Amino acid sequence: MAELLLIVVAAATINNFVLERLLGLCPILGAGTRLDAVRGVSLATTGALTVAGGLSYLLDQWVLAPYGLPYLRIITFLALSVVSVRGMNLLLRGPASQLPLVTTNCAVLGVTLLAAGTSGSLAGALALGLGAGLGYGVVLLLLAGLRPRLEQAPVPEALRGPALALITVGIMSLAALGFTGFGA
Repeated sequence: MAELLLIVVAAATINNFVLERLLGLCPILGAGTRLDAVRGVSLATTGALTVAGGLSYLLDQWVLAPYGLPYLRIITFLALSVVSVRGMNLLLRGPASQLPLVTTNCAVLGVTLLAAGTSGSLAGALALGLGAGLGYGVVLLLLAGLRPRLEQAPVPEALRGPALALITVGIMSLAALGFTGFGA
């Protein structure tokens, strides 16, 4: 149980998919300031990452590895990521708003590939997906909270918008490096 908790905490902090692996940056750069909308996106993303992590492990262990088809991992996990993102979006917010989460498919694909390749169990794959989703949600909520301050900051015009958001994400990634060695 302690190992699963460490997987969740590490995936949310040190190995954060946004801050350390730079996956799923599109929604981060366009994060709004309404915290209720950002909470919905982060909840849907956490669910999609958790489901996709578990399903990718099962698909790899039960279908791809036994039948000697590891070369099909990327294409099958890409299809799995699309299905999990769309399914979670339909489940949580309805069919009218499917587009915002489609841009997080690169994060979902990253989780599926890591869960299938590094997880030793289904619980480990689910913990990786949950931790990745929690870390993604934390970064999204932090940037949504910082967005009004960033818009009012006295910075040069060339740094406004996505450039300032990327600089902020870079500073946040340096702060996440402070968790290196946690649990070692």
